[in-house]
Amino acid sequence: MNLAYSPDFSVIGPALPTLLDGLWLTLEISTIVIAASAVLGFPLAVARMSKIEVIRWPAQLYIEAFRCTPLLIQLLWVFYALPALLGIDLPGKLSIIIALTAHLTAFMSETYRAGMQSVPVEQIEAARMLRLNRVQILRYVIVPQAFRQQIPTILSLNVSMFKDTSLVSALGLADLTFQGNILSSQTYRPMEIFTLVAVLYFAVAFPATLFTSYVERRLLTSGSRGAPPPSSGLRGTLARMRPGYRPPAVASPVLKSLLKPEGV
Repeated sequence: MNLAYSPDFSVIGPALPTLLDGLWLTLEISTIVIAASAVLGFPLAVARMSKIEVIRWPAQLYIEAFRCTPLLIQLLWVFYALPALLGIDLPGKLSIIIALTAHLTAFMSETYRAGMQSVPVEQIEAARMLRLNRVQILRYVIVPQAFRQQIPTILSLNVSMFKDTSLVSALGLADLTFQGNILSSQTYRPMEIFTLVAVLYFAVAFPATLFTSYVERRLLTSGSRGAPPPSSGLRGTLARMRPGYRPPAVASPVLKSLLKPEGV
């Protein structure tokens, strides 16, 4: 019995329009979830840092509940249990968006909190000396610095959420992975179909990952006092964008003066 598998990539052409429809739905869900969680994560982070226990503990419980349970279980619970608990009929797409938004909001809030707590205490004290209230300190001192520092982490979370949307195929939503499953069973060509599915995911996620690396490098370069200007041209741009690249570390003038030998 011959078990050799002969690839037949002629199925890619007819399958591509259906997979692109699934990719469009995946992008639509990802965009809604990312935008909603980016907004909802900030008040949750502020509540998490509140000194009032009645506000802080529920926020922390919410965050830990979504961080310490699998995303697939959260999707199944919101899809099946939440409508029965509330006694309402939730559309499948809406329940999936709710579950993904609740999940990403927990991670986004922790990212915001880490960024806000990384702001030096001296700057907050200086703002208080200038008679700025809490809202003004948050708006003009903490948030701009925290957001700038956490941009790479936020972008990485968004890329991960785009890939995690493949789990919604288990609930019957016609996203990219679900369409790939259907076409695979219809054509009996799983290798070709799922290779194309992987390529489509990669075509979206890889440029986003490069952009994340590029933003991180730019932030590190701009934060390095006295760093040499980046090389120009396409080759220099691609070199700075590749994963793992780090801008050359340049010592500050103060550090150079301390390391300079005496008498020189």
